[in-house]
Amino acid sequence: MTDKNTALVPEEGWHCLHLFYRIEYGHWQLLSRDEQNAAKTNLSSLVHEVRAMESSQLLTLGVVTPKADIGFMLITPDLHNANRIEKRLSLSLGADVLTPVYSYLSLTEESEYITSVSKRRGDQRNWYALPYEERGKLMKGHATVGREFAGKVKQLITGSAGLDDAEWGVTLFARDTFQIKAIVYKMRFDPVSAEYADFGEFYIGIQLPLDELFRRLQL
Repeated sequence: MTDKNTALVPEEGWHCLHLFYRIEYGHWQLLSRDEQNAAKTNLSSLVHEVRAMESSQLLTLGVVTPKADIGFMLITPDLHNANRIEKRLSLSLGADVLTPVYSYLSLTEESEYITSVSKRRGDQRNWYALPYEERGKLMKGHATVGREFAGKVKQLITGSAGLDDAEWGVTLFARDTFQIKAIVYKMRFDPVSAEYADFGEFYIGIQLPLDELFRRLQL
């Protein structure tokens, strides 16, 4: 067993946790106005608390499309912190108000392109059967495509082999959805993606301050 006071900090990288929830408006409407205000204050206080933590970042997202309503992206070194914060976020608006619809745990990597990605292990196209030199050459071309979007798209690549269902996560930050569409489309034709990658689901979120997020969600 691990001592709860012993930090669980990885040898390399920080923990990155993507959390997406659906709001159960039926449960929310059962709360009184005072209870709703207290719940929103509770979430706001938690977000401010996390953002004040050393070496931790927390983004609040309004999710576009009905895949989810609200999303959080947490980066923090200690797995204990990630676990505690995730549980508190899930209950922050009250029991049964937030239902998780998607989550993804990964580690930041030294290389800096959200979708989850896995490399294929097919009979004819097996990424892990390629020599190291060939994989390096292919990834160099992949990185060249990413650099074409410098100043337009910021990319955070995280690794999750053994941590979650996918093997890599790619989080894109941009002010123009066309640029997100363009970089993903161009990456699709790069040999690394076209021949070896299986893409997961895409989630589009808008970074919003909490007061605007509450209005957007009609809470």
